[in-house]
Amino acid sequence: MNRSLVLLPLLFGSLLLSACIVQPGDACEGGGYTCSSQTEALECRDKKWRTLPCRGPQGCSEDGQTVSCDLTLNVEGDACAASAEGRGQCTADATAVLECRMGTLVKVKSCSVCTMDSTRVICQP
Repeated sequence: MNRSLVLLPLLFGSLLLSACIVQPGDACEGGGYTCSSQTEALECRDKKWRTLPCRGPQGCSEDGQTVSCDLTLNVEGDACAASAEGRGQCTADATAVLECRMGTLVKVKSCSVCTMDSTRVICQP
């Protein structure tokens, strides 16, 4: 079964998802996503299911072939998806840019105002 993952505000491609119920740390093959709760997604990465927080108000949801994870309130140190590597997002208070590096959100820049459009993060000094 193919499902695409929408990590709000970022969109990622379709990935194969196992149809069985999985837990963090369980073995997996390939890549895929599923919701483990209303506030967490699971990603098959490095042959194990790992937790991805979905702290935003829309949380984690599944609709047909799409798994959506709202990252808008995620914080520095949270896990991030392999498909998000090198991509940035604004912090919830719009004062910094977080970037996904080696599976973790890290603060890369402080801003007076951080905004996002459909293709980029804009950090005003």
